[in-house]
Amino acid sequence: MPSSRNANRRNWQRMLSGRRLDLAEPSPVDVEIADIAHGLARVARWNGQTAGANAFSVAQHSCLVLEIVDALKPGASADERLMALLHDAPEYVLGDLISPFKAMVGDQYRALEHRLLAAIHLRFGLPAQTPADWKKVIKRADTIAAFHEAVRLAGFSEAEARRYFGSPRGHVPAAGTLAPLAPGEAQARFLDAYERIEQARASAR
Repeated sequence: MPSSRNANRRNWQRMLSGRRLDLAEPSPVDVEIADIAHGLARVARWNGQTAGANAFSVAQHSCLVLEIVDALKPGASADERLMALLHDAPEYVLGDLISPFKAMVGDQYRALEHRLLAAIHLRFGLPAQTPADWKKVIKRADTIAAFHEAVRLAGFSEAEARRYFGSPRGHVPAAGTLAPLAPGEAQARFLDAYERIEQARASAR
């Protein structure tokens, strides 16, 4: 019979930073922004089924969502902007499952995703749960991003994308935003966005 300590080790994910994250009970102290940026820059949106020599990464998508949030809510606080940038951060460990597969996996995946996001938020001094009103803003920005990604990268017609994501009223991504980057470039862009937000948070204290 394995000890509880050895059993727990099966839940660990080792990060390049040297941290070991317990997937079942993630702790904020084991979360590092460098690990998040590295992982998200290497996770492909749309299961990799996008045009271009490089995959369109979750790191790029996160920066795109932040850009759209800034357009929708130009008065957003630095904390709110950080929640937008980190909205898909659990995928640095879990990967980006397409929506049909998430539905098949069910509540267990969602519970793990929520626990990990809470740990990430706490690591960076954010509320464990995104406030409901702000969650709606992020969701709207996420849907707008998905529409443009679908049409410009994933082979959807505009009519087909509207059936899935609705009409993307409110923002058109800046030129070049949707050009898939190499992992190192996507990682650097994500970290730059994070550092800029952290500077604003420090100034606001």
